[in-house]
Amino acid sequence: MKLTPQIIDTLKAYSEKLTRSVQIKLFDGKHSKRPELVDMLKQVDSVSDKIEFIYSETGFNVREGLTFEIQADHKPTGIRFSGIPGGHEFNSFVLAFLQAGGIPVKLDDSIIRQVAAIDTELSFEVIVSLDCHNCPDVVQTLNQFSIINPLISCEMIDGATHKKFAEERNVQGVPTVFLNRKPFSSGQINAAEILEKLKKIVTVAPVRAVADHTLYDVAVVGGGPAAAAAAIYTARKGLKVLMLAEKIGGQVADTMGIENLIGITKTTGPELTKNLRAHVEAYPVKIREEVRVDGLNKRDDGDWQLSLSSKETIKSRSVILATGAKWRELGVPGEKENVGKGVAYCPHCDGPFFKGKDVVVVGGGNSGVEAALDLAGIVKSVTVVEFLDTLKADQVLVDQLHGTANATIITGTATESIESDGKKVTSMILKDRASGETREYPTDGVFVQIGLAPNSAFAKEVVATNKYGEIEINTRCETNQSGIFAAGDVTTVPYKQIVVSMGEGAKAGLSAFEYLLKQAKTGK
Repeated sequence: MKLTPQIIDTLKAYSEKLTRSVQIKLFDGKHSKRPELVDMLKQVDSVSDKIEFIYSETGFNVREGLTFEIQADHKPTGIRFSGIPGGHEFNSFVLAFLQAGGIPVKLDDSIIRQVAAIDTELSFEVIVSLDCHNCPDVVQTLNQFSIINPLISCEMIDGATHKKFAEERNVQGVPTVFLNRKPFSSGQINAAEILEKLKKIVTVAPVRAVADHTLYDVAVVGGGPAAAAAAIYTARKGLKVLMLAEKIGGQVADTMGIENLIGITKTTGPELTKNLRAHVEAYPVKIREEVRVDGLNKRDDGDWQLSLSSKETIKSRSVILATGAKWRELGVPGEKENVGKGVAYCPHCDGPFFKGKDVVVVGGGNSGVEAALDLAGIVKSVTVVEFLDTLKADQVLVDQLHGTANATIITGTATESIESDGKKVTSMILKDRASGETREYPTDGVFVQIGLAPNSAFAKEVVATNKYGEIEINTRCETNQSGIFAAGDVTTVPYKQIVVSMGEGAKAGLSAFEYLLKQAKTGK
């Protein structure tokens, strides 16, 4: 992997901030791609006197000569990479040696305190695809855990380079995480969720929450386009703004091709997410990431109190709910049990694991048909199963699907269950809605693409929602509760589109500002 002069210059600039020496230690072994890895590591070595590339005289486990570790001042950090960390994982590699060299980790303070309190040895292995845009988030989070706590280690393993290893572990989706060689998680997972799972396995010592006594003017809950727009618009009005997000970008971060954001011909989710963060950070907005809002209630003084997953409470004069939505699940037997074993929600991330195999996409809307078209170029065959009698996708996409040789369309059919042999998906039970007849349909994988479910559970007892769980709002983004506004995919606003969410977020921000002005005039 040859680094461009621009990347070299960028790494030189970043490396000037290092406060500790960093060693990149390559373990012994043989592999056809080893010279390529050595060349890349030597290039990184050249950017700073504080970075040193060294060889080990011993091998490491079964990684065939492509494993290296990151050290700080000649002491292991617990961070290892098995494979050439190119593609999306190059950023994971760069962040690893920068943070090992003293650049602060990016996790929320409450997360850092909890990770530091863990007193049990934890060895994580993360199986990734270099084409997966979700994998780096998990790798980078666990790498930071390793830097915070010397009892924690994390190894990134490229599933394509180490196919035998991935097959032995029955990996059929990425990112797949193993803890102490046992399955831990499959799919996207953030720091707060990792800690919640760890609390069921090991003792995570309770830590005292650091009180935030600030009274904010606006608390924006969410990290997607609507939340970003709301934060920017309120900050521009001179308000004291707090943004609480489990993940900056929200669902946008999981979207690869974006071609309908007016004014931008084409971009990607990760790129737009980076731009959203940069735009919010250009204003005095306090951002709390990797935290979840678990509760919301009105105080006696009329302000709102938000309860966080970190056991902290936040006070704010107004609240904007922009928590977006998540992939909707089928809710059938065999779905949750086989996530990572043939059931997937992201064709971009997990598609390569089904090369040359037969797969099914459940859902005939735009996302389902787009997923089928993407997969068709990789898999042996793809079948789209739609509950209604016709596909709901745009006609241009439907026409493309009809013209795809290895694609089959089944409409008017419900998914009853997903079957497996205990290790991987083998078939589905489908029910014809007209006749009521069921049949077993063989498949190697199932990609669920049936739309989105609003992230509104934490607020349902406070604000009104419709039967779908969407927060009910008026044309000014006002909810039924004075001082609480909502915007984007979590609301009843039609058309779940990025550009619509941005506009709704801006509207919610302006409405919150107007509400606070009126409160000030009345002395409330």
